[in-house]
Amino acid sequence: MSSELELPFLNDLHEEEDEAKDWDLLIAFNELRHREKIQGSKKVAQTWRMKERMKTVSVALVLCLNVGVDPPDVVKTSPCARLECWIDPLSSQKALEAIGANLQKQYERWQPRARYKQSLDPTVDEVKKLCSSLRRNAKEERVLFHYNGHGVPRPTVNGEIWVFNKSYTQYIPLSVYDLQTWMGSPSIYVYDCSNAGIIIELFRQFSLQRDSELESALNGSSPRFGNPTPAVSSARNCIQLAACGASELLPMNPELPADLFTSCLTTPIRIALKWYVLQNTGKLVPNITLDLVDKVPGQLNDRRTMLGELNWIFTAITDTIAWNTLPRELFQKLFRQDLLVASLFRNFLLAERIMRSYNCTPMSSPRLPPTYQHPMWQAWDLALDICLRQLPTLLEDENAQFHHSPFFTEQLTAFQVWLSYGSEKRNPPEQLPIVLQVLLSQVHRLRALDLLGRFLDLGPWAVSLALSVGIFPYVLKLLQSSARELRPLLVFIWAKILSVDSSCQTDLVKDNGHKYFLSVLADPYMPAEHRTMAAFVLAMIVNDYKQGQEAALQGNVISICLEQLSDSSSSLRQWLALCLGKVWSNFDNARWCGVRDRAHEKLSLLLNDPSPEVRASAVFALGTFISVSDRSDQANNIDLGVGMMLASVGHDGSPLVRKEVVVALSALVLEFESQFCNVVVQWMEEERQKEKSAVVTAEVPATQSSTTNSSFGGSIGSNDTFYGEGSTIRRTHSSATLSGTTFSSVYMTVWKVLVQLATGPHREVVEMAKQIVNVLKLKASLSVRPAYVIQNSKSSLSAPSSPSNSAPIHGTPPQNHFHEDSVHLTPGGQMKRDHSSPHLSGKVNSYTSPHPRSKRMLSDKGTGMIHEDLIDDSRSIKQISVATEFFEWSCRHFAQPLMRLSEEQDPESSSHHKREFRFLRNAIVRQEAREEQLRAGFNRLDVEVFVNKNQGIPTVIKFHPYECHVAVADKDGICFWDWEQGTKKNYIYNENLKNTKISAMDFINPHDETLLLCGTDDGAVRIWRNYLTEGYDGKELVTAFQAITDLIPTVRRAGLVMDWEQESGMLLASGDVRIIRIWDSQRETKVQDIPTGAESCVTSLASDSFGRSLLIAGCGDGTVRLFDRRLAPSECRVMTLREHNRWVVKVHLQKGSEGKIVSASNAGDVRFWDPRFTESVKTLNLTQGITALEIHKHADVLACGSPNQFIGVYNTSGDNLSTIKYHEGFLGQRIGAASCMAFHPYKVKLAAGSTDSFISVYSTPVKRS
Repeated sequence: MSSELELPFLNDLHEEEDEAKDWDLLIAFNELRHREKIQGSKKVAQTWRMKERMKTVSVALVLCLNVGVDPPDVVKTSPCARLECWIDPLSSQKALEAIGANLQKQYERWQPRARYKQSLDPTVDEVKKLCSSLRRNAKEERVLFHYNGHGVPRPTVNGEIWVFNKSYTQYIPLSVYDLQTWMGSPSIYVYDCSNAGIIIELFRQFSLQRDSELESALNGSSPRFGNPTPAVSSARNCIQLAACGASELLPMNPELPADLFTSCLTTPIRIALKWYVLQNTGKLVPNITLDLVDKVPGQLNDRRTMLGELNWIFTAITDTIAWNTLPRELFQKLFRQDLLVASLFRNFLLAERIMRSYNCTPMSSPRLPPTYQHPMWQAWDLALDICLRQLPTLLEDENAQFHHSPFFTEQLTAFQVWLSYGSEKRNPPEQLPIVLQVLLSQVHRLRALDLLGRFLDLGPWAVSLALSVGIFPYVLKLLQSSARELRPLLVFIWAKILSVDSSCQTDLVKDNGHKYFLSVLADPYMPAEHRTMAAFVLAMIVNDYKQGQEAALQGNVISICLEQLSDSSSSLRQWLALCLGKVWSNFDNARWCGVRDRAHEKLSLLLNDPSPEVRASAVFALGTFISVSDRSDQANNIDLGVGMMLASVGHDGSPLVRKEVVVALSALVLEFESQFCNVVVQWMEEERQKEKSAVVTAEVPATQSSTTNSSFGGSIGSNDTFYGEGSTIRRTHSSATLSGTTFSSVYMTVWKVLVQLATGPHREVVEMAKQIVNVLKLKASLSVRPAYVIQNSKSSLSAPSSPSNSAPIHGTPPQNHFHEDSVHLTPGGQMKRDHSSPHLSGKVNSYTSPHPRSKRMLSDKGTGMIHEDLIDDSRSIKQISVATEFFEWSCRHFAQPLMRLSEEQDPESSSHHKREFRFLRNAIVRQEAREEQLRAGFNRLDVEVFVNKNQGIPTVIKFHPYECHVAVADKDGICFWDWEQGTKKNYIYNENLKNTKISAMDFINPHDETLLLCGTDDGAVRIWRNYLTEGYDGKELVTAFQAITDLIPTVRRAGLVMDWEQESGMLLASGDVRIIRIWDSQRETKVQDIPTGAESCVTSLASDSFGRSLLIAGCGDGTVRLFDRRLAPSECRVMTLREHNRWVVKVHLQKGSEGKIVSASNAGDVRFWDPRFTESVKTLNLTQGITALEIHKHADVLACGSPNQFIGVYNTSGDNLSTIKYHEGFLGQRIGAASCMAFHPYKVKLAAGSTDSFISVYSTPVKRS
């Protein structure tokens, strides 16, 4: 009874342990480089930068006041508004001149450098002369025409305003059409008169009329007769501001100035204060009178004073209203193109608010949406309340202290609240223009920069918004600040800006902004994260920009970067290398500076970096280090030394690195094209000689003969197989016939690396390398006559020089023996990839097929014609160039959110919830399987729950641990079956080379988003994602690499043998080699090569994934070898177990501290070993000649397959639990000889594949309820 009570508790405990285990378990091959395509983000055209900045350089102030005489069509009230420019016209004899001078001063507040001309009560001729002279002097810049018509009649319906005759006895009409002609464009017009809106409408009609006249003039004149083409009218670009509508009169309230509209435009704070008092809303602020507001202390341009702060707040509020209301393009045109126009339009928003309260509607062209009820005006009223409440005290007590408004602090808080919930889908934060205004204040600057950085971090859309507001000049000027506390914030902001808009590099160099980032990068006290951003900014400054490269070089960027290459931050190392690569790209001065600092030798240390991105960056930098223009002996030696460095990385486990190697080596091939052609000629001839001798001296095994019968003289087609240096071609003939000089040649080494890359497992790397290899082979064929190639190639071609691995290299490269008319490789068109076939593309075979080429070359007739045809063929490959987007992809990191939790880390994200569900499912599967495991040692295992015929003969079979599908590999692909439903889920091609087959398979990350690991018998490994998605585009190649090389041909082959350790992320690989190679999936690099010490292949691997030290290998000679991975390679073999006499089919390590080693040979003997002793502790003699054996990881059961068409199931005591001979449901059909078997990792289920292509799943009897 007690055990029954304890069982649920134990079950709960197991579930908790299992779930914790899943959360802690490594997720391999899940970095960005595995999940994303290596390409840059799409560049969005930025519209924030004005195509042309403009200045209003001339201002015409036309005042028609006729002081003392009222116009006949306006009946004025009594009393009436009288002030013009805050002056009473009747106050003095020279009031008109004083008004004109005051108006000029008011405009000079906004544009002090403009040329001002006053025209007081003018005639038509005076206006014409004034406008014409201003336009002539302004040239292409803007001219302002200010018209005050308070002393003349209202504008007419014919589009006329009024001036005077010389004697001031008559009002003379002035047509707006004529005014357009004199003013030209670009221009801005301000109309302060009644019925002003009528002018705007007629102005537009006159513009259309003028355009049609110009168009007819253009059509009427013919350029071929030399007639000058009339300039296209740009009158539509003119801007107009009118005080009121077409039928409205100006306010006549005596408490207001007569030129209320002009006052709003030129003295906004003064009129806003007066209007505030007149609105009688000052109950909260008593004792404020019209006279008192004229005494507000301070200067408009001093933000520390009350008047200055009010002006600052007003600017921020009107800018904010405009940005939130206007279309982006119109906002840029009116508020960012011209300082004076921006000021007038900000003040125009105030004019609309004030004048609408007096039944006047100011108008503009271009037309603005209504803004007088925008919520930000309430913030303005509150700011006035707070400031004016202090006014009486400040005026009475000189020692009273002015308390600054909380406006900016509150707006920053509102912006912070928006950031807490902000996203691209929401409306933009209306406080963004205020944040920029706050950057001017030292008090709020730090907080504003922090919030701005958080906003920019939301994504490229946020950067574009901030740039459209006008952030750029603010943050550019802040680079002049020496404050250390701003450095992290400014570096972050600039990294965000340059990740979205790289054109800012010109502005940074022009303003010496690059020096700021050089100082940040050189600062040892700055965190690595911020130095990384500084390195990125510098890389963007020098990217394809010669002036940026020169400026950075003068700032010692190379030495600064080189000093930090050993930093512990992988991101910093990556960007230091990328920055160096961009600095000396096509820039010899920087390259020679790098040579003096031995930059290439220091960078070569990064080729063994743990991070694939860092290794790829180092290859990128070394690739651009290869000289483009300098062809001196020293430059050649350095380039060849770099070539040797790059060749050493050709076997890297990451395709990211190998792609960069191909691009870098293509630069070397480009510089030493003729020498490479000579080497290829020599290599092709040696391959032919080896093939001939191989045929004479040895017999090629039948299973491999087809891999060697392709002529190496042709281009690499879809099914050709090549092996690079150090790898053995699958034939018994030794490669020792190649001379030592050839192996030590740089050109030969690089060539063999390229050939190996062109036949690797990753299709993109292959396609890139194939272009170079095929071009060189074709050019090698063209470089010599056919007879010369066959007969005299060895005697007449000297071996190339042999520089060592370190640079600089002594000696000069071989001279160019390639004849002058040959085709040269030139950088040009981008590589185009063809994914039409899962295998290597064979399109080039139309002109490189080996056998027709051989016959034509040996022919005595038409030799000249052959060469001519080949040269014609070669023209299509002149512009071949390989390139990657690794640099652009690396830049994408800074355009993405950096502060926000990633999807995987965010506990509220959908991906996290999906992961929780998967882990819960896993725990349920493990729990349900426990009862089966306990009963397995004494239960039958012969109930066939699934049977079907596979597409091909199964070579490997694997259960998914948690989902109900089984993967069945045949020669070329993998089929997925739902063994519970009995349906086929998908079939994918592995894209392995012809005459290779899948020999190993496993599931990676089965507890989470599963990947499929496939190994083929040529040593290649491919890892697939989305393998259950149907269609060619469904599966995705995560990565691919050559797990083992130097395959040794034998009569009976083990292929590639693998063991995947999910806990450590290590992949153990061996097979037809004399080593066990350990790969680290996180580093994507080889960690260790353990010599087996055996004279035969490795047939099975097992490891202690928890202790991570014990490694067991079963060998073809019957030995079982134990290794301790912690020891040195020469000492790590700690034991050899020699009781088996034949091929070991399986080694297995039982779980737990007391777990035994289990091994079985095809003689049928299964032996149990204690790792401490060399003699077995138990032996089971099962059926003779077993073809496969599997042992359950958690249950006391094992199964063996016999060539005599039966499967025996036993427990570890040797008891026969079941013998399976016949299929169920097929009329007793006999099962085929087992080719592969697998137990479910948890459930007691056995899957078996047979040589007749049938696959079956067997289960214990179903428990009846």
